[in-house]
Amino acid sequence: MKKIAIVDSHHHLWDLNSNETHYPWLSGNEEKAFFGNFKNIKKSYLLVDYLNDAKNFNLIKSIHVQAEHDENNPIEETKWLQNISDNNNLKIPNGIVAFADFSKEKVSDILDQHLDYKNVRGIRQILSFDRDRPQYSHAKKDYLKDELWIKNFKHITNKELSFDIQIYPHQFDDAARLAKRYSDVLFILNHTGEPCFQTEEYKEYWMRKMKSLAENDNFVCKISGLGMFNANWTVTSTKYFVLKTIEIFGIDRCMFGSNFPVDKIFNTFDNYWHSYFEITKNFSQNELNKVFSENAEKFYRI
Repeated sequence: MKKIAIVDSHHHLWDLNSNETHYPWLSGNEEKAFFGNFKNIKKSYLLVDYLNDAKNFNLIKSIHVQAEHDENNPIEETKWLQNISDNNNLKIPNGIVAFADFSKEKVSDILDQHLDYKNVRGIRQILSFDRDRPQYSHAKKDYLKDELWIKNFKHITNKELSFDIQIYPHQFDDAARLAKRYSDVLFILNHTGEPCFQTEEYKEYWMRKMKSLAENDNFVCKISGLGMFNANWTVTSTKYFVLKTIEIFGIDRCMFGSNFPVDKIFNTFDNYWHSYFEITKNFSQNELNKVFSENAEKFYRI
């Protein structure tokens, strides 16, 4: 299985020792997030570190997803990543998902500046919000209910940019409305739809919401980040979410990602990808090619 070509559809890099890049969430004194203790990733994670983690696999391409760099200067992260890609033989990261805040007046200008860099393929602004459990919220407000944000989202259209959407299942109905309003935008659901609880009741709820979301043809799904929601995950517990996601969205609309180094908090790169291999061991070669590489290449145009 190690010979299978892998396109990692979701990973991060950061340099905490550079004066050019700044990651506030990795610079403060806080040591815990709702998904676990991230003290151990408060250090630079460079291309050499990522490639070392991936050394046992046939990694052919990757997608870098914005890593919550300074929101007031998001172009610096893109500039830094493009320089990394231009100066390594694999051209990793082959695609860049940059940051833009659609609640800001000049978001269109930010999008255009990102597009000055040839590897930019999409945008992410994390929208995860839980009014009842504020400790789980990443976004400052529920932007999917904010008319200004929704109106400003129009600026992503006609720019050949996809949108990586990170939300909780209770936000899926609003996301579906957004997808219908902007039907020409490809929405890429992050982290398997963030199934943040593991009870049987919640798993059924997650499954129903995923089915409803998948009815929108301009939605595809990234299977990743499962360690964030179950630090004690096993192949068995992971299998449910992997196979259900593929069943719901179909083999042509799913892809795998590592979410490294964030998911390094919970397990090794080897264990994550071996679990994916084990879960899909009965897939045909054509199906394996799609979920491990070809779909990511298609969705991100790399």
